[in-house]
Amino acid sequence: MILFPAIDLVAGKVVRLEHGDRAHMKVYSEDPAAQARAFADAGATWIHVVDLSAALEEDEAARAANTEAIRAICEVEGISVDIGGGVRSLARIDELAGLGAKRISLGTVLVREPGFAEVAARAFGDLLVADVAARDGEVRVNGWREGVSRSADDVVGELASLGFKHLVFTDIARDGMQTGVDVEAYRHIAEVAGFPVVASGGISSLDDIRALAELGEDVIEGAITGRALYEGAFTLREALDAACGGEATCSPNA
Repeated sequence: MILFPAIDLVAGKVVRLEHGDRAHMKVYSEDPAAQARAFADAGATWIHVVDLSAALEEDEAARAANTEAIRAICEVEGISVDIGGGVRSLARIDELAGLGAKRISLGTVLVREPGFAEVAARAFGDLLVADVAARDGEVRVNGWREGVSRSADDVVGELASLGFKHLVFTDIARDGMQTGVDVEAYRHIAEVAGFPVVASGGISSLDDIRALAELGEDVIEGAITGRALYEGAFTLREALDAACGGEATCSPNA
């Protein structure tokens, strides 16, 4: 199971939000590249980066600062970068790929514009990740601020039919709250998708990571952890070991 330490960006700073709420934000670092290097030094092979300024449609200066931060993170040696947040055009996909992203996550646009989803999947294939977030089974978009009156099952099934092979599923109610993971929710979503998913939201302990890993590679491709790392609930080395059953080199780097 790939363990993705998370770097969430607002105006070039590393932050975490509660429930995706901009009003409840804590800044952890003003040097995202240094944070990425620290994760690499601890043994991470992937990092999950979220451009919250783009997702929340903040001003041009904030978004430009995040793009420069993303550029610097992608230049850190030994790390593959998965980037999402506010990616809503083929041009932005091209830009992020040019910066060095190894995976690019699309969220809102996949739900709002299914025609775009089909074109993007055909054009970019395995580079793309479907990023689906839900609260109580209902998909949320636009920085999680809006509901779309569609179930997660409906959206995930549709995206799988369009050819998406990677999926990050976020349980919004648990994201940033360190309340533990809903293992059965991820098992169900993987069954709907027809391929293993990346779990996001709620990891609070090494036991949560172990529980996800124990679901097996047919269910869980990876897991994203953020606040628990920054708050010191466990170290990244401990998290990597938990994800690998003690085998430090098990996380794929491709």
